[in-house]
Amino acid sequence: QEDFRMSKALRILITGAARGIGMATAQVLAKRGHWVVATDVSALSGLALSGLEGIQTHALDVTSDDSVARCLEEVGPLDAIVNNAGIFGGGPVEGYPLDRFRQIFETNTLGALRVIQAVLPAWRKRGSGVIVNVSSVNGRVSSPLGAAYSASKFALEALTESLHLEVRHFGIRSVLIEPGNIAPGMKTSEPHKGPADYAGLWEQWAGADTKMTGPSGPPGPEVVALAIARAIEDPATPLRVPVGQDAEMILGLRRRLDDQAFEDAMR
Repeated sequence: QEDFRMSKALRILITGAARGIGMATAQVLAKRGHWVVATDVSALSGLALSGLEGIQTHALDVTSDDSVARCLEEVGPLDAIVNNAGIFGGGPVEGYPLDRFRQIFETNTLGALRVIQAVLPAWRKRGSGVIVNVSSVNGRVSSPLGAAYSASKFALEALTESLHLEVRHFGIRSVLIEPGNIAPGMKTSEPHKGPADYAGLWEQWAGADTKMTGPSGPPGPEVVALAIARAIEDPATPLRVPVGQDAEMILGLRRRLDDQAFEDAMR
């Protein structure tokens, strides 16, 4: 399994490739002989990626129909897309600014949908293509102070599940990658602290995060990049792929326990 390789180089577009998982994925795919279009909302010229063999960089704002259409027109036909662009902004539901909530959805959920809708018609006619959507453990399990992000990832999971059922018989594969805590994380916008009554919860939750990842800290983005590369290359990949020990543990527990038992375990 480790060395499952494609016989041919694929043309793969990645969103949110300026850092973290996106950047690592571009590097891993290029090393494995694929032709990569690494995109991010801001131009990537000064990026570690721009000089690498097999990587072309492009500005792409997933929240803009025009930007998506323009980029896809310029790069030409693709074999796979990796929807990785994401933003995070923590905070309690109480008083959470609706415009911030919308903004997170606009990038994390509708951003992926825009790119998918742009490639589908041609892929359906052609009868092949791979859609990899980078979700999260938080796409299956919500945690305190993470409602906006979790809601956007739950929505991405629902969308991908429907998509999978709609397009699999056209030869198009869909995969959800579900990482646990990975360093460095995504761009976080200023948290919405909420009323002072939530201060204790912020503290406890930060402590719980540290406890989960252990003394060595969270794994780097390469583990996720490798899972994405395998998902693209191996047609036997299931719809959902948890990545990281914490993800496997949390999602395993979630499967076995009812709501109350899982909540008790979390608390």
